[in-house]
Amino acid sequence: MKQDGAGVDLDTSLGYLLKEASSALRTAMEEVLRPLGMSVTHYSCLELLAQRPGLSNSELARGAFVTRQTMNVLLQALERDGYVIRPAEAPVGKVLPTRLTPRGRRSLAKATVAVRSVESRMLGGMSEAERAESFRALRGMIRALRGEDRT
Repeated sequence: MKQDGAGVDLDTSLGYLLKEASSALRTAMEEVLRPLGMSVTHYSCLELLAQRPGLSNSELARGAFVTRQTMNVLLQALERDGYVIRPAEAPVGKVLPTRLTPRGRRSLAKATVAVRSVESRMLGGMSEAERAESFRALRGMIRALRGEDRT
């Protein structure tokens, strides 16, 4: 309930609801990833590298929604533990392109199954039409907030 016109009415704020959904999703993902020795950021990094091999530290940080410094620490740990490889020297400029190792791919495969189970649970009560409309609406919100053309 809103009190005396101050602030945002949390019961009707779409932004607040999106943040609450994001938080619940992250918590559920952390719960299924923890037994695999991963965090959501760890999983996100591996997933990004599987889909876009050779991304730089900065590109990975943007894709995983963390700072470059946080991603650098994670990449050092992933490299030390044998999940990723990076060249000793940048082939061009300063960018050290990162790639998954076979161990990283195996770990990602297990994590993907776990994360898909969370997503299935999240979407389980929705029809295909409701899912499609949700995707459309969320993509529209993202474009609007980024100031992108709706075409």
